[in-house]
Amino acid sequence: MKLLLKLQKLKLLWTLKSPNRTFHGHPRLLSSDVYSQYESIRQGKQEIPKYFNFASDVLDKWSEIEKAGKRPSNPAFWWVNGEGEEVKWSFEELGFLSRKVANALTKECGLQKGDRLILVLPRIPEWWLVKVACMRAGIVIIPGTSQMSAKDILYRLQASKAACIVTTDKLAPAVDSVASQCQLLKTKLMVSKGSREGWLNFTELYQNQSADHSCIKTRIQDPMMIFFTSGTTGSPKMTQHSQGSLGFRPLLSERYERVKYWLDLTPSQMIWNTADTGWILTSIASFFDPWVFGSCIFIHHLPQTDSEVILNTLCRFPVDALVGAPTLFRMLVQNDLSKYKFMSLKYCISGGEPLNPEVMEQWKSYTGLDIYEVYGQTEMGVICSVSKGMKIKPGSMGKAAPLYDVQIVDKNANILPPGQQGEIAIRSKPIRPLGFFSEYLDNPKKTAESERGDFYVTGDRGTMDEERYFQFIGRDDDIIISSGYRIGPFEVESALIEHPAVVETAVVSSPDPLRGEVVKAFVVLSPTFSATDLKSLTRDLQDHVKKTTAPYKYPRKVEFVKELPKTVTGKIKRNELRDKEWGRI
Repeated sequence: MKLLLKLQKLKLLWTLKSPNRTFHGHPRLLSSDVYSQYESIRQGKQEIPKYFNFASDVLDKWSEIEKAGKRPSNPAFWWVNGEGEEVKWSFEELGFLSRKVANALTKECGLQKGDRLILVLPRIPEWWLVKVACMRAGIVIIPGTSQMSAKDILYRLQASKAACIVTTDKLAPAVDSVASQCQLLKTKLMVSKGSREGWLNFTELYQNQSADHSCIKTRIQDPMMIFFTSGTTGSPKMTQHSQGSLGFRPLLSERYERVKYWLDLTPSQMIWNTADTGWILTSIASFFDPWVFGSCIFIHHLPQTDSEVILNTLCRFPVDALVGAPTLFRMLVQNDLSKYKFMSLKYCISGGEPLNPEVMEQWKSYTGLDIYEVYGQTEMGVICSVSKGMKIKPGSMGKAAPLYDVQIVDKNANILPPGQQGEIAIRSKPIRPLGFFSEYLDNPKKTAESERGDFYVTGDRGTMDEERYFQFIGRDDDIIISSGYRIGPFEVESALIEHPAVVETAVVSSPDPLRGEVVKAFVVLSPTFSATDLKSLTRDLQDHVKKTTAPYKYPRKVEFVKELPKTVTGKIKRNELRDKEWGRI
């Protein structure tokens, strides 16, 4: 981090200002910008390129435009931590540093194209550097949340066969506790001011490397990222994305037609997304999409989500667009918003779960700003959105995103008419749209099960009205979405059942005014624990889950029962438990 902060001494004072040129009748991108260069492909006059690499074809192109003086003089990346430290990079500086890191990964660590690297860092600049460097070298990136336990890390290392892991000194002990069981793990890189036996210091390793690096040639369908996503049963699945599905999709999506892309920024604007670095939303909203449009990505380290810090940051920095889970806006409206005057904020986006209409109304009454909802999944990215200029319908997640034909289908993949409830699905045949994940790695059965007829089925239930606005009804399975985090009940149940007090358990979602929904565990106790103080035991079970798996998965509610409802075959009736929680029966 010290090296990154020292770069500030080399920088000119950045100023944010609007470009004088217009595009399509609006203050828009320059005619020579990266997005405009793909206009003929969007119009169908040219085919999608066979080769594409986000680092060379987007970031380096913006660096060239920047050096030619044809981009506003605001940074490409702006990071603060609330303690007075600050990092700003232009596209040129981002390129310079990421080439050095690419050399460190390939020459010093011996990584090659196709090797996999697990990246577990909080919101610090090194996360962005490593990511760009991996793209330059053709290394497949596997992001993870910093809340992972040793058990989570072990599973990911073994399942992915990763050759390298990059993390902080905080998680290094957890990695060391399981590394002996991961024979393919060759290199451990630590982002830290200190040192640790068996680890290479990230900063020391790359700072003396040459900045001369030739970006590797990658096909548009080559793997670029793998996300672990929770399922109803079993361990998290490996969802693989390509250079095209994440990097090229925003270049192919229209911004000025009737159905616009979810994000509409210019090179003079700045976006702040508060999601965790382990989730696909951060890759989309804090990496690929803003940089396609040459915009500045703003990041606050935010070790914990603090509504006052966020509001004060919006007053102090020229953030144009704010992206966050509904929990963020639920927290913000609990403050006296009349005390805050935002410097530049004009566009608010919520995603990860439905946002309460009353929160949208409160936010607008205090700030005058609408909240635009987006809906997506790890497998697809953004599926539906309410874009700029669209009518906002409270409770609706908008219309299908460009490139996707979204429908409501029944169990036989028949398209249902407006107003009828069914499963939200995206047409995947005869042509699989760019933006789709490639596959669930090493799980062809699960990949095949995700398709029904000509559609990919999301597992979410919803409706569509006459104007083709979609409304989310709920999961068709047992997945819990709390504060934007996807939590599989199996993972929590597996952790709970390891505790000697637990004979049997079932985990479901339960309504919560702040988080939308939370994890609730129904627990059947062992007879030897029946006389235990239940309040103390609840805390003990919660602490056990926090230590066994990622802390955000722990059950915030625990109910002790004599038995769980079951079918005649002995299967637990989770639907019945969930419906009771939500007052449906």
